[in-house]
Amino acid sequence: VQLQASGGGLVQPGGSLRLSCAASGFTLDHYALGWFRQAPGKEREGVSCISTGGSAKYYADSVKGRFTISRDNAKNTMYLQMNSLKPEDTAVYYCATKSNVCGSNWYLKAGYDVWGQGTQVTVSS
Repeated sequence: VQLQASGGGLVQPGGSLRLSCAASGFTLDHYALGWFRQAPGKEREGVSCISTGGSAKYYADSVKGRFTISRDNAKNTMYLQMNSLKPEDTAVYYCATKSNVCGSNWYLKAGYDVWGQGTQVTVSS
């Protein structure tokens, strides 16, 4: 049972990146899925969450209008399209599964079960 996050890198301010989170050893169909990020010296914070079917999506205020979460259950993969990136978006990004719906507390780490290893995103000129 494993999640593999990928797609991070170095990008200039205003640029874009697309993160992927692929599952192996289990299927993602019955899980809500979340993205978190952790900058150096800071707590891990919730970025976004998507429901099992993909119809409900939640975003942190800091990324609304710039980031888009999506999933392809046929490919057992989740994505995070990040546009208009800012230096403050620099962090390690993690994906994780949630047994039930995203819910009003989707941004809390405690509700998530399986975590990926993280992918580094650096926004700098």
